[in-house]
Amino acid sequence: MPRAHFIHRVFVDWNAVPHDSFARSIPALASLPLDLTSNVTFFTGENGSGKSTLLEAMAVAYGLNPEGGSRNYHFATNDTHGSLHEATHLMRSSDHPWGAYFLRAESFYNVATAAEGYESRYLGPHADELLSGAHLSTGTTLSQARQLLGRSLHELSHGEAFLATIQEDFHENGLYFLDEPEAALSVSRQLTLLYELYQLAQHGAQLIVATHSPIVLALPGAQILRFDEEGIDEITYEETEAYQTMSLFMADYQQLLARLLDE
Repeated sequence: MPRAHFIHRVFVDWNAVPHDSFARSIPALASLPLDLTSNVTFFTGENGSGKSTLLEAMAVAYGLNPEGGSRNYHFATNDTHGSLHEATHLMRSSDHPWGAYFLRAESFYNVATAAEGYESRYLGPHADELLSGAHLSTGTTLSQARQLLGRSLHELSHGEAFLATIQEDFHENGLYFLDEPEAALSVSRQLTLLYELYQLAQHGAQLIVATHSPIVLALPGAQILRFDEEGIDEITYEETEAYQTMSLFMADYQQLLARLLDE
């Protein structure tokens, strides 16, 4: 797996974080700075451990929309993101990504809606001509091509729309932040996601991903960072709670269920 080459360190200036900020109550974040050593870095840990909080702060500090999308997305439907990004600093290389995107499960519906609005304005008065089969102009994105073909993200299932965005809008040498991308995906589609992430990384993309998925976490060569009450530490795949819990369940699910349900 190639080494990280767009962002290789993240730190927070705690002097710039308000004293009443929620981020100050998250133990894992106190262990920053954090070094990114692979083109794929996974943040994993229990709910509330700070992984999504840090991922969001990094994406917004990079200049991406808090609810998701690329640098060209400028919308807000529910201003619930924190201010940690204002104190978050990213150490970057001299390389510049060909594109950047923040994909987050909880607000993807809003991103899809915004995409349709942007694409409609892009088509403008020439929509009928383009839809009739005219060639796409230079610079038309694949998401715009999707709209020209009459295929809206809202016409796809949540999981299909997730994968379509990754497959069509993520490219080599890009920088991508993904928050729980497995949330809407079936088991087989999570395998597809793993494949797509691996191919992107092999072609120069850098991906920073918050995930609980034991399938996605298995991506070869990825850096896995565990967030917990003790801080943030780098672990192996077999040390992740996702792997250990799933292995225990699959080894003897009937006994586990009996204990869990007290039968």
